[in-house]
Amino acid sequence: MSTRKITTSFSGGEVTPEFWGQIADAKFQSGVALMRNMIALPHGPAANRPGFAYVRTVKTPGKKTRLIPFTFSTTQTMVLEFGDQYVRFHTQGATLESSPGVPYEVATPYLEADLFDLHYVQSADVLTICHPGYAPRELRRAGALSWNLTSIGFVSSLAIPAAPTVTPTGTGTTIYRYVVTSVGTTGLEESAASPSATVTNNLLTTGNSNAIAWAATGATRYNVYKQSNGLYGYIGQTDGLSFVDDNITANLGKTPPVVNNPFNAAGKYPGAVSYFEQRRCFAGSIDEPQNLRMTRSGTESNLTYSIPTRDDDSINIRVAAREANTIRHIVPLQNLVLLTGSAEWRVTSINSDAITPESISVKPQSYIGANNAQPLIVNNNIIYVSARGGHLREMAFNNNAGGYVSGDLSLRSPHLFDNLDIVDLAYSKAPIPLVWGVSTNGKLIGVTYVPEQQVGAIHQHDTDGTFESCCVVAEGAEDVLYVVVNRTVNGSQTRYVERMASRQFATAADAFFVDSGATYSGAPTTSISGLNWLEGKTVSVLGDGAVMTPKTVVGGSITLEAPCSKVQVGLPIIAELQTLPLAAQVDAGMAQGRAKNVNKVWLRVYKSSGVSAGPSADRLVQHKQRKAEPYGTAPALVTDEIEIVLEPSWQQSGQIYVRQDNPLPLTLVSMTVEVQLGG
Repeated sequence: MSTRKITTSFSGGEVTPEFWGQIADAKFQSGVALMRNMIALPHGPAANRPGFAYVRTVKTPGKKTRLIPFTFSTTQTMVLEFGDQYVRFHTQGATLESSPGVPYEVATPYLEADLFDLHYVQSADVLTICHPGYAPRELRRAGALSWNLTSIGFVSSLAIPAAPTVTPTGTGTTIYRYVVTSVGTTGLEESAASPSATVTNNLLTTGNSNAIAWAATGATRYNVYKQSNGLYGYIGQTDGLSFVDDNITANLGKTPPVVNNPFNAAGKYPGAVSYFEQRRCFAGSIDEPQNLRMTRSGTESNLTYSIPTRDDDSINIRVAAREANTIRHIVPLQNLVLLTGSAEWRVTSINSDAITPESISVKPQSYIGANNAQPLIVNNNIIYVSARGGHLREMAFNNNAGGYVSGDLSLRSPHLFDNLDIVDLAYSKAPIPLVWGVSTNGKLIGVTYVPEQQVGAIHQHDTDGTFESCCVVAEGAEDVLYVVVNRTVNGSQTRYVERMASRQFATAADAFFVDSGATYSGAPTTSISGLNWLEGKTVSVLGDGAVMTPKTVVGGSITLEAPCSKVQVGLPIIAELQTLPLAAQVDAGMAQGRAKNVNKVWLRVYKSSGVSAGPSADRLVQHKQRKAEPYGTAPALVTDEIEIVLEPSWQQSGQIYVRQDNPLPLTLVSMTVEVQLGG
């Protein structure tokens, strides 16, 4: 019996073999058994991933290195290479240099073991970095070659005035006490109160007053406070150095700030940081793992408070939970979300539009827990890694539940996550929405993620080496993935910063599908040099759009068999896709239990070349693509349906392998198979 079966979408991504029997599941129609070094496009096709271009060897190749994004604007981005006690800077595939050949770098206190426990948040040109073993710091960009890493000062930089002098006009026996504070330009920053000054007088007597004077501190303005009922209440502000109290009633609703710096010693340093409602938020110290602190409204480092409490005071709250778990992440959405090692919490305000010390409320949302990899915000969803099991999860607000609900993105692909962990996450918005994660097995896990279309396709990526870190920054019209790869080159372990190439190319000669690669463009030549980072490696070569014989790099050079003017050279990438076991509506059992022989396959491809297909990985047939192109030129890329006649092979599954092992593009739009069914 002969039948044909068409697969029109691969947007389900790779699914576990435990799922292969779920024929009735909608994801079975778009899922695949293997998606290696291929990306599921959200609209259905599967495309081999572009290669990674070599950027630079890290400063300390023998030690782990982490990449952190820095985005000042859509046109100014940097990739920060954090290594053992240093940070370097990369952009547009090049390294920032202080002089030719000398990378610009800034010293840091962070050791190799600390790097993947760093949590960060950026505001304009300031990157706030937290680690529970170090005082929180700011990395500030003052210019292209001017970056400074400094500890954050949580005490006001405004000088505290000296004790004022008070001169009475008139006499009396009532004691009056005064203090003065310095006020910053914006009015949001205020120093601690000066020492008090005392005078006796009777301001109830007509004509009596007290003249308060003080020495300048360089402040813009000064606040004056008078004691009443044990508290100092506000009586006025001036831009001068004196003030007259003629029996002004003290406003006890506004008192001098109480200086507070809780992050002043080991064990008290926060491990998580973010921004929310014009406050910078800190949490997760060793001594107070469940405490959340938020700066005074409108400030970044002011943790002062007042007595009595004011709405714009700093906030300090302890999350009262069933289990004592450290707050690992602070994530700002419509509400503030706290992720701990065992639960997810929602921070809101009660009977108020904004969070204040009096209105703050913390409610549990779920009891899953997050690991230490910094979460991502995608649209209005949180992507994070579960504390145990290594699964990727998404968290979003659900109206029916009246709160945030957490779901497992890895539900149909646990074989890529079980007994492993994700140590780094990154998100690319354009041109394809992709979540990237680095697994502890050295693979790069990709998730094509479009939640509004219920697309969450998972695919796996490997290379000659292991992935250790990743980050994404915008460069031009695309978001670009940077990675740190641990490779063995010429018998030695080394680590490279590499940048994923664009999949947008004008001609086949521009296609970049090699790893740790480089591009030569110039006069036709047979000698390509300067490949020292690939010494001793066998590399793939694409010359003027044609696949050339693999070469071994010797002395940093290779020799081509023909002169070329555009050459892509780098480590080979093997991209593979395997379909799920064939299920066809030929009987009540959907053809299960029948032997199958797929003898032909029609692949609808887009701008592709060099594809092979077969019933198994060791029985592949390559499509003969060359047609009318002149001899000596590269075959043209094909956008069409191509037919491949396969070697006969009876099997139970009826699966098809599609492979691209050449440095050429492949976009698989659909697949039709002709299959013989046994009885």
